[in-house]
Amino acid sequence: MFIDIAKVSVIAGKGGDGVVSFRKEKFVDRGGPDGGDGGKGGDVIFVADPNMNTLANFRFKPKLRAENGGNGARRNQHGKNGENLVVKVPVGTVVRDETRDTRHETREKLILADLTELNQETIIARGGDGGFGNAHFKSSTRQAPRVAELGEPGESFELTLELKLLADVGLVGFPNAGKSTFLSVVTSAKPEIADYPFTTVTPNLGVADIDGSSLLIADIPGLIEGAAEGKGLGDAFLRHIERTSVILHLIDVLSDDVAGDYQKIRAELGKYDPDLLNRPEIVALTKIDAVDDEIVAMQSTELQAVTDSPVFAISSSAHQGTTEVLKALLAAVNAKRCHFETQAEESQRSFTGAQDDNAIPVISLSDIDLDQAWRVEKVNRSDLRDGDIKIASNQVGPGMAFMVSGLKIEKFARRTDFSNPHGINRLRDIMKKMGIIHELERQGATGDSLIRIGDNEFTLMEQ
Repeated sequence: MFIDIAKVSVIAGKGGDGVVSFRKEKFVDRGGPDGGDGGKGGDVIFVADPNMNTLANFRFKPKLRAENGGNGARRNQHGKNGENLVVKVPVGTVVRDETRDTRHETREKLILADLTELNQETIIARGGDGGFGNAHFKSSTRQAPRVAELGEPGESFELTLELKLLADVGLVGFPNAGKSTFLSVVTSAKPEIADYPFTTVTPNLGVADIDGSSLLIADIPGLIEGAAEGKGLGDAFLRHIERTSVILHLIDVLSDDVAGDYQKIRAELGKYDPDLLNRPEIVALTKIDAVDDEIVAMQSTELQAVTDSPVFAISSSAHQGTTEVLKALLAAVNAKRCHFETQAEESQRSFTGAQDDNAIPVISLSDIDLDQAWRVEKVNRSDLRDGDIKIASNQVGPGMAFMVSGLKIEKFARRTDFSNPHGINRLRDIMKKMGIIHELERQGATGDSLIRIGDNEFTLMEQ
């Protein structure tokens, strides 16, 4: 079964929890802390597998979950790291973040990965780090720490997987134009062939050998007017044209209006993606064994009047003209490859070349600065637990609370065990060292003010 769209949930493994433990051995009085760290959660990794050509497997397994990390144990035993989940997908799979789409409907779907190379690997969801055990926090001034961290949750996403076939040549044309017959003759592919429209309902791939080289050819199901809006087989398969280097446009020589047929298909390609109109193209009249040479010449002239692309006349079943078309396709594909290589070289030279002296310098924060940055916002305490947070005025009173945000401080909060008062006090100490407590007090926070970091809430001072 050919499936080129699938929706899946990916959940990376949660990090294991650290543990609070003290040595308990005979003849050892008041042994020191020996609580071990938790193991890291497993990642979810996608790999482009050349042996796969469909996303059908994900219909029956829509939830992909990596293994959680093991908890730490006494005697400084480190928890087991969770096993990574390696997911094989077809080459040409685009991975989009569906969760982001839901929150920002007007934004383009966020692409997490585009797996276009054989055996390409990408970490889609990273496992959470394991929490530190209390042995990690011992020092000369803190000899009996009763603090251990929780493991961080792994990343999770609702994803849309979209398969776009990677081929050198894409066959387009109206239904029953002879695309499947051409593919079956020039390659070893065995598509279904019959004398009725829409015989092909899924894309087919085949490899054609010509002049010591090979061409990967994709047979796209027949298009009709309105295909870009979903009519017929619609835009469900137009995506497979996007990554072809050259388009071979097949037109039935028996058509009453070959020029009109050509223009209608071109219009649909342009509606779907205007860039497709600039793709190298070769046009071929098919089934010429069924008509006289005069009709073939007349139809070719009509086509040449509406296109600058080369026009060939072929009969796939009679093996007439197919070799010439394949040679022309190979030349066009090679020219396209050379163009891409030249562009890549020019891009590399411009990247490594001298900077423009007149360019405006851009000053930005480093990754370390961004990680350390934080923000404090005053909010209404009555709205804090509702999720609909309202920013408060400058006046501070018993109904006030504060939201603290920032990459580093939120990470510490996720690892804090809020059921352990020692853990909360450690978080307060971290906030003090980062200057957050000073800013809270400057904005009017008092000891009983409610502080929210991420999904956790606590008072500024221990009550």
